[in-house]
Amino acid sequence: MSEQRERGYWERHAGRYDRSVRLLTRSWPEVQRLTGEALAGCERALEVAAGTGLLTGTLAGAAREVIATDYAEAMVAQLEARVRAEGLDNVRCETVDVYALPYEPASFDAVVAANVLHLLPDLEGALAALRRVLKPGGRLVAPTFCHDETFGAKVLSRLASLTGFPQHRRFTVAGLRGAIEGAGFEVARVETLPGRFPIGFVAGRVR
Repeated sequence: MSEQRERGYWERHAGRYDRSVRLLTRSWPEVQRLTGEALAGCERALEVAAGTGLLTGTLAGAAREVIATDYAEAMVAQLEARVRAEGLDNVRCETVDVYALPYEPASFDAVVAANVLHLLPDLEGALAALRRVLKPGGRLVAPTFCHDETFGAKVLSRLASLTGFPQHRRFTVAGLRGAIEGAGFEVARVETLPGRFPIGFVAGRVR
């Protein structure tokens, strides 16, 4: 699938993204709790692929300043509406591509990339871009749907691909950890959270 078609998929599905996440996992409250713990005391945080902002309020409660981004304009419109509705005064929303982050090197204390790593065609390039904007010792938090973690998830994932769902890889939790470690991060915490697609919660720091 071309980049343009993939972006179009998320533009079209922004209105039902929240329902999809809640259908696919019952563990979202735990993702929020673990993310808040991982970001405790953070000064400046970047959220990539923020979508409609399901996790943005958690970042806003943990960090002094948050920049929440997505590359789909329809997602950012819903993200901005949620930020206004929840009164998140320390959050700024921007339309940004993860491969072209317009931020200075070592300018963030933490980056959150939730439910996006399996969707990226160039995973190594994306992780390198995230690492570039993190300060030495900066934190990466990457809760990710792991489509190869269970038999049921494998079956559901292959059915989803028939509908045009734009994924580029199917992780196990161990595989997700390995990819993050291979990109130069020291993994500090790994949790497997249940759901139709289990979520691998991986948190680490720049080595």
